[in-house]
Amino acid sequence: MVRLAALITFLTCLVLSGAQHEPGYCAFYEECGRNPSLGDTLITPIVPCLDYSRARPVTGEHYKRLKEVCPILDRGENNTYACCSIKQLSSLATSLTLSKAVLVRCPNCAENFAHLHCINTCSPNQSQSVNVTKVMNVTTLGKTREAVVGYQAYLTTNFADASFQSCKNVRIPTTGGFAIATMCGRYGAKLCTAQRWYDFQGDSSNGLAPLDIDFKLMKEGDTAGLPEGVIPYNGRALKCNETTPSGGQVCSCQDCQESCPNVPPIPLPPGPFRLLGTDGFLVISIILFCLLIFAFLFFLYVSCLVRYKKRKNEERWKGKGKGKDQNSNDVSQQVIDPSEVTCADRNSLAAQAFLSSLFQEWGTLMATYPLTVLLVSAVVVAGFAAGLMSLQLTTDPVELWSAPNSRARQEKDFHDTHFDPFFRTNQLILTAPERKGHVYDSLLFGPQNFSGIVSKDLIIELLELQKRIQNIEFWSEDLNRTASLKDVCFAPLNPSNPSLTDCAVNSMPQYFQNSLDNINAKVNMTELGVTKEVDWRDHLIYCLGSPLSFKDITDLGMSCMADYGAPVFSFLAVGGYENDDYTNAEALILTFSLNNYARNNTKFKVAMQWETEFLKIVQEYERNPAANFTFAYMAERSLEDEINRTTAEDIPIFMISYAVIFLYIAVALGEYSSWKRILVDSKFLVGLGGILVVGCSVLASMGFYAWIGIPSSLVILQVVPFLVLAVGADNIFIFVLEYQRDVRRPGEKREEQIGRVLGNVAPSMLLCSLSESVCFFLGALSTMPAVKSFALYAALAVLVDFILQMTAFVALLSLDTRRQDRNRCELLCCVTVSSQRPNKPNEGFLLPIMRKYYAPALLNRYTRIIVMLGFLFMFCASLFLMFNVTVGLDQELAMPQGSYMLNYFKYLYKYFEVGVPVYFVTKRGFNFTTVDGMNAVCSSVGCDQFSLTQKIQYATNYPDQSYLAIPSNSWVDDFIDWLNPGSRCCRLYTIGPNAGKFCPADKSPFLCGRKCMATPPDGVLRPTVEQFNHFLPNFLGNRPDLKCPKGGLGAYDTAVVKDANGEIIASRFMAYHTPLTNSQQFTAALLKARELAHNITMGMREVPGTSPDFEVFPYTVTNVFYEQYLTIVPEGLFNISLCLLPTFVVCCLLLGLDLLSGLLNLFTIIMIVVDTVGVMTLWSIDYNAVALINLVTAVGISVEFVSHMTRSFALSTKPTHVERAMEATANMGSAVFAGVAMTNLPGILVLAFAKAQLIQIFFFRLNLIITLLGMAHGLIFLPVLLSYFGPGVNKAVLLQLQQAKAKELEMRNNMRQVYDNMSYDDNEIKQDAESNSTKAPQTQEKEEKIDRF
Repeated sequence: MVRLAALITFLTCLVLSGAQHEPGYCAFYEECGRNPSLGDTLITPIVPCLDYSRARPVTGEHYKRLKEVCPILDRGENNTYACCSIKQLSSLATSLTLSKAVLVRCPNCAENFAHLHCINTCSPNQSQSVNVTKVMNVTTLGKTREAVVGYQAYLTTNFADASFQSCKNVRIPTTGGFAIATMCGRYGAKLCTAQRWYDFQGDSSNGLAPLDIDFKLMKEGDTAGLPEGVIPYNGRALKCNETTPSGGQVCSCQDCQESCPNVPPIPLPPGPFRLLGTDGFLVISIILFCLLIFAFLFFLYVSCLVRYKKRKNEERWKGKGKGKDQNSNDVSQQVIDPSEVTCADRNSLAAQAFLSSLFQEWGTLMATYPLTVLLVSAVVVAGFAAGLMSLQLTTDPVELWSAPNSRARQEKDFHDTHFDPFFRTNQLILTAPERKGHVYDSLLFGPQNFSGIVSKDLIIELLELQKRIQNIEFWSEDLNRTASLKDVCFAPLNPSNPSLTDCAVNSMPQYFQNSLDNINAKVNMTELGVTKEVDWRDHLIYCLGSPLSFKDITDLGMSCMADYGAPVFSFLAVGGYENDDYTNAEALILTFSLNNYARNNTKFKVAMQWETEFLKIVQEYERNPAANFTFAYMAERSLEDEINRTTAEDIPIFMISYAVIFLYIAVALGEYSSWKRILVDSKFLVGLGGILVVGCSVLASMGFYAWIGIPSSLVILQVVPFLVLAVGADNIFIFVLEYQRDVRRPGEKREEQIGRVLGNVAPSMLLCSLSESVCFFLGALSTMPAVKSFALYAALAVLVDFILQMTAFVALLSLDTRRQDRNRCELLCCVTVSSQRPNKPNEGFLLPIMRKYYAPALLNRYTRIIVMLGFLFMFCASLFLMFNVTVGLDQELAMPQGSYMLNYFKYLYKYFEVGVPVYFVTKRGFNFTTVDGMNAVCSSVGCDQFSLTQKIQYATNYPDQSYLAIPSNSWVDDFIDWLNPGSRCCRLYTIGPNAGKFCPADKSPFLCGRKCMATPPDGVLRPTVEQFNHFLPNFLGNRPDLKCPKGGLGAYDTAVVKDANGEIIASRFMAYHTPLTNSQQFTAALLKARELAHNITMGMREVPGTSPDFEVFPYTVTNVFYEQYLTIVPEGLFNISLCLLPTFVVCCLLLGLDLLSGLLNLFTIIMIVVDTVGVMTLWSIDYNAVALINLVTAVGISVEFVSHMTRSFALSTKPTHVERAMEATANMGSAVFAGVAMTNLPGILVLAFAKAQLIQIFFFRLNLIITLLGMAHGLIFLPVLLSYFGPGVNKAVLLQLQQAKAKELEMRNNMRQVYDNMSYDDNEIKQDAESNSTKAPQTQEKEEKIDRF
């Protein structure tokens, strides 16, 4: 038998080698039956019979069929010969139909593709270009014939290369990829060549080719190895940018680069601002610094000259011997004449007198009835706080950071209303860093590198984990039954009633349809005489390069499509690869996609429950020591969960922070004169009362806004109490310390003393509180919801805090003073001490230090110059740094340290090779049904060169500038291709009850013999309006398969929205961004996408019939978070400017229109804000909405550091600026230091231990910067600034003091005169000589009394 088989083989080869190659002869003819050498295939492999004979004349139906399938061979009905029968033409047409489905977008490509196969199958000179190499006996209907199962096809490289060039850029609109990628086997689009393209077409293992064709590409004139008589086919292949012989138009730019117009490249973004060849902002900052230094030094020079002349004048007066006038005034001092007092001075004095008297009377009243005041205050606060029962806490990031009327929010609402919201992503990114890779010598693909993670055992382990997650079941209260993945999963091809296998799960096991048997499959395969085993690795190599294939090219014959019917693109299955070396990837990706329901939908809770179960399984697997993966994971709910978790975990940190602040206040407010009275003079309850006042003001504010329906947020809960505590503690310290430093006047009641002290300090407290409150109320004009609500809550809280301080705290201090006067211990009120309270002012330890050491050292002549130079340098340097601050907030900063999401972000940025999807959404007002409308959108033959999809394609040519990586899909393009009669997608039933209705591609041609549309003569197919509206629903509901890959179900069924009248009111086209890793890139991508969408909008509005308000906008799920960074700089400048305005206006008004004090106050606060932003740059704190809230807070806290000092200086009557600055620094500086700086610092330092990075960066770091800079400017820079540029002494106050002193002297003189008269009368009446001896002592005693008066 072996010898017989060898003989048969020898004779067969002898016959084949003896075949002749002559013009007009066929090598094979007619169909012999099924190829016996092939197993399961995608289409039936019918092979021709070996038949060396003359070409047959073609007439009648045969001719019509030939002209329809292979018009290139038409020579007229009576002059046409061919080597194929009608059956062969039908089989060829079926085969070509499958390819034309993806190539028909470019008619030239489709014709070139058909050209070659028509020559091989039907050419009358077939034997000249075809050399049969393999035949087999085929028995059909009892008749055995020799069938051709392999042949060589010779063609020139000119024809082959031209054909390949016409097809290599043809796109698949559904995916944005190249059609050639599905027709070049393992090589994909990037490595595909003409030879590899033809090799794939002739490879019967691909499931499409019925026999093996060995394409031999020969250079023209090269005869080496060419069989005798064979002439390589050298027909003319059409270029993609030329019209077809039948009049068809050139291919579009998207499918043919040669057809593209000269599109100018995207202009480069503007470079950094430069001056004199260096950083422009640095140059400006240096120039500004030089100007400020020059102005300051010039001021010093002028001041020295003025002082020198003044000193000369004083010496001249002293030389004349003049010392004091009749009123005992130093003549060297200025004597104020009433005419010298300006209106501003009188207004300032009147304002201070009015406010002082008003608050004095108010304070006396509150101190007189303390219990009543406390009761009324508690009732009012309780009434406001009752609103907390209806408090709404906003945790949705979209609601927090995106204004309802913002563009991104409106676009999101439009998208989510008309389309399903972007699906919920639950994902694992898995690595195996310890696993070593290997090199696999593939029979088909040659040596291939396989990384350690791309191994069979790990793929199986991933499959087991995937199935475990897919089989999640749980009880749902909302559904009142057991729920599973299929209840909430995204099922693109069966959305109405999905099963588990319909759910979109993207992973590497999907290339094996999640089948363990497929992963373990292996088979021996022979290729080019070499027999080797092929297994999962060969299948995987092929599928990673050709994910759209329904059958690989190995003898395994497995599909690459996922079990849910869609392709799994390589970038969704593997990550961390270079140059499409997929098998050498560093990571595997497993993604479960769920439908994104509205929060008020019951399915939303079900999806959240499923994600909770998903996290449980993943975290359990992570703890399993047997797991071979190192991985990161996330669920859609993870961001919100982690933010809420860290907030709850950091609550104890905030509580400790408040406790530290309370402890400090309680200790610092006490006056400690002796150990015996320490329990009497402590202010523990007063400190607690001050804290309660702050807490009540916050509760009242929150309750009030809860009453009127303004929601709160976690930011408000964290920031507002700190802010109000800083403001409130400062006022408390100023009030209590002023009271302790005061001595009760003879005959003055305790309540009157409290009222008088309040009258002295309350105007300053009013100045700061009113400035801050108005500042925050104006800050509520912000468009950011979080900033707006924070400003409203803070403004009211500060206002209520001031009111409670003027009422409840005054009453509380009155009660505490009563206790202290009775020598009762604070916590043990029944216990008294014998030691009496000293009747002298208690300055504490800080005031003497500030007066004796700090103020003189600070206001030394040389120190002042150093301070001015240092702070001006800091200001200019910070101004430069401010222009270099990073704008944005990376989402990982919202996560606590140690969060699993931080690891996920790290893996995401490292391993993902493509960015987020971006949809270009069209609104109502554009007519897609007209020819002009379709041409303005599509990108295939006949479309406008600057259509919607074509412009997106142009942008992807510059990914570094446009941030677009993959062109958009296009339902218009695929709909037109679906309608094309060259494919079998759109057909109509011709018989049966459904006659005239749409017939799916999987139905028999005998039932559906009619095409939806006729072939257009110019190759540009466009449906009429009626056809468009009639067939569009069929297209959108057609499930794609091998016979019709253009079906719209899954890809486009939710991409087109019609109203009741059938008008398209919304549609979308999906592209992909490049990988975006930080907020700056997300913001830039948003800006570029909007610029492109605007350009598209302007172009489409020019189409006749388009509404003038028609619009195209880009939508990405992240836009609502990153849009704020497009405007946050001007928004921040606006908000901070609004906050600065009241600090100036209120200061001027309450100081009696003292413009100079207001300007110095404003300038110092501006310096604090600028320096804060500068230090933010140095400490890597990004500028964003959270930072903006803190900067607004910085303005409020700066008011506390600055305004008290400014007012104290303005009201001082010391003769020189330096002395007045010393007095203000000592008296008010000590209170500010104790009340603001030392109140904030301990609490801020505790926040360094918080887990949340947001709290560490934006609450610890930033608040520490604000407090330190505020303290430095308020206690160092401002006193020096006032000593140089502060306003002069208020002449109205000097005149008042001068007049009071004169009046006092006049009264003393009058009293002396009265006494002298009384003494004269006594001498007249009394004559006794003994009385004269007592007169002198009595007179001396009365004179002393007068002097004391």
